Amino acid sequence: MATIFTKIARKEIPSYRVAENEDYYAFLDINPLARGHVLVIPKNVEDDYIFNLDEKVYDGLWAFARKVAIALKAAIPCKRVGVAVLGMEVPHTHIHLVPLQSEGDLDFRKEKLKFTDQENRETAASILKEYENL
Repeated sequence: MATIFTKIARKEIPSYRVAENEDYYAFLDINPLARGHVLVIPKNVEDDYIFNLDEKVYDGLWAFARKVAIALKAAIPCKRVGVAVLGMEVPHTHIHLVPLQSEGDLDFRKEKLKFTDQENRETAASILKEYENL
């Protein structure tokens, strides 16, 4: 059975897409720690543990995430883009990219933020524009 992230990548479930290529997909987290919190996933591999990925998929995922992080930092004012790989909630490898002003911003115990559909569409569009300009 396909994971929720596979269904998102297949566009069976709507998402706020910020970047995509043949093998990888990036979209806004619906329970973000900050405006612009992005999840990056492999489209064709559902393994829930990043270190189980074969080397080609693993390296490709990080290369794609790097490009998304560059676009994210250009679109969302922040000091850094934080990276986390937890994989505890959804059984599909994913990388969190979170705009940071301080180290405390990458605390997953914090209350998650809520944004309107319009705010999410605008955020996703601004990141996608930067991604496409790289």
